[in-house]
Amino acid sequence: MCRVRIIAGQFRGRKLLGPQGDTTRPITDRVKQSLFDILTPLLEGARVLDLFAGTGSLGLEALSRGAAHVTFHESDCSALALLYKNIRALGVEDRTTIVGHDIFSHLGRHPEAASEGVDSRFALAFLDPPYRFVRERPDNLQALVRVLTSDFLADDATVVFRHDASDRLDLPPLVADDVRNYGGMTIQLLRKATRP
Repeated sequence: MCRVRIIAGQFRGRKLLGPQGDTTRPITDRVKQSLFDILTPLLEGARVLDLFAGTGSLGLEALSRGAAHVTFHESDCSALALLYKNIRALGVEDRTTIVGHDIFSHLGRHPEAASEGVDSRFALAFLDPPYRFVRERPDNLQALVRVLTSDFLADDATVVFRHDASDRLDLPPLVADDVRNYGGMTIQLLRKATRP
């Protein structure tokens, strides 16, 4: 089992249980530091959505740096078990919600969740699906667009989309404010296109 760590904020230096096998792909400290240097001004008091959360590295880093609450979506049982353990180890159960299936299943069971009101919308979303999720079924991209353009996200929300650098992926009507390449990985910072 690999170990990852929180690199800044309230829980700086705390180790997290990492993924087993290749179900999830942990982000390196160097890339995480670079990413959160950009995101930190957005985090204080923010509600964060961590889709495809894995064992929680990104969402828990956001909590450490001042986010008010993180909702994690993860459908893989082994990753989910480690996510629960990481949250308990940090003592942040009251600042987290775990949904033990993917966002599409969640919306299928609870369609009202897509429009819970302005006060409950997310200011930041981490979108880090398994590479096979977008490679093997391109229609999954359209499903993601439907989620990310629903009322889940605030109008000025930022979406952090991590994918393989060799994949050329667009999620219109989201537009890229920033695109960074780290070896074989690309991170896009997206926002909703400005409405006319």
